[in-house]
Amino acid sequence: MKKQSGFSLLEIMVVLVIIGMIMAIVAPNIMGQQEEAAKDKAHLDIQQLEDAMSMYKLRNKTYPTTEQGLEALVTETDVEPLPRRFPDGGFIDKLPEDPWGNPYQLVSPGEIGKIDLFSMGPDGEVGTEDDIGNWDEEEKNG
Repeated sequence: MKKQSGFSLLEIMVVLVIIGMIMAIVAPNIMGQQEEAAKDKAHLDIQQLEDAMSMYKLRNKTYPTTEQGLEALVTETDVEPLPRRFPDGGFIDKLPEDPWGNPYQLVSPGEIGKIDLFSMGPDGEVGTEDDIGNWDEEEKNG
């Protein structure tokens, strides 16, 4: 009589439990890194928008208003105060979306700083604790 070779149900179950324990340790670390990467991208986008806003102010003596919005960096606005000097092609090519697919927000004059540039964060709601803005950089830099 031939003895059948293969794995028993118990051996398969032990391997599955081991794989499950490894995934329980590794998965949260991967998810946490993804969230941190999204926040880092938002901070970089905000910094680039802030740089473009500085160029706008340098040429026009004032920042775009909340009513003009960030669109004033891409296309010449017809909302007062009109920019005196607007470069061909704008100050940036196009407005980025935040990592969660929402537009960045502008409050000018700002409630926290001279201008407030921010992402509404993962929840997509203004004024919640997960908002990411240029005020975060000011706190880090002192």
